[in-house]
Amino acid sequence: MTVAFRVIPKLDIKGPNLVKGVHLEGLRVLGKPEDFARYYYSQGADELIFQDVVASLYGRNSLTEIITKTAKEIFIPLTVGGGIKTVEDISTILRSGADKVSINTEAINNPGLISEASKIFGSSTIVISIEVIKQDNGEYLAFTDNGRNETGKSVFEWAKEVQDLGAGEILLTNVDNEGTGKGINCELVEKIISNVSIPVIAHGGIGSKEDFLECMDIENLSGVSGASIFHYDFIKTNRKLDGYDDEGNTEFLKSQKASSSIDSIGIRDLKNFLTHNKSDLRDLR
Repeated sequence: MTVAFRVIPKLDIKGPNLVKGVHLEGLRVLGKPEDFARYYYSQGADELIFQDVVASLYGRNSLTEIITKTAKEIFIPLTVGGGIKTVEDISTILRSGADKVSINTEAINNPGLISEASKIFGSSTIVISIEVIKQDNGEYLAFTDNGRNETGKSVFEWAKEVQDLGAGEILLTNVDNEGTGKGINCELVEKIISNVSIPVIAHGGIGSKEDFLECMDIENLSGVSGASIFHYDFIKTNRKLDGYDDEGNTEFLKSQKASSSIDSIGIRDLKNFLTHNKSDLRDLR
């Protein structure tokens, strides 16, 4: 059986800006998310994930305007997350042009939202974001609020539970590796996939095209979401400095010094590389 493999850029957004950190912290301003989104679409991205990284802090998702603009120009699936608490929130985001919503904190606090939302909007619309941090005893626990709050839940049990509640997809973020370029924790991903039958997207740690290739060997992995590796490629040729003086930590944008642990590559070049080297049982979308 041929399994489609998706390449999915993830855009973390704070206010009007695309930001990026390490371990979901130390956010640095990179530019305007709509500029990056258009570039990724032109390069052949299969989907885009937009995450309001301060939504839980302020109690609301503020991406509807950005999504409305983006959906008019970009015709691939858009997943939007951050601060989603009710079916009304979901409805608002979907009306703005999103195809799916990603829920983490409220799914933990109110698991009934998963089943309620999947019945109203369909399972394929409901993505559960699971942030994972490995504990000193070797246990993998689910966290919320960008890896700040421990839930006490085993990620393996939680993944099975969200599937049983009606979720249609899991976005699995390995906080330990996120933003570091250390690669995906394949063992963790494989164990999650063995526990569920719904699609799983791996995120956190991608630092090279070889990391994507390694992920293609994970049986039934639906796709990989990357951030820095694509953002750095965009900044190389599309860097904009005007109008950012009051937008927070812009030192990275001004210096244009990429992390030595993370390569940069465009999606088109990445897909050409993966197509040339892919496993016989994996197809790119």
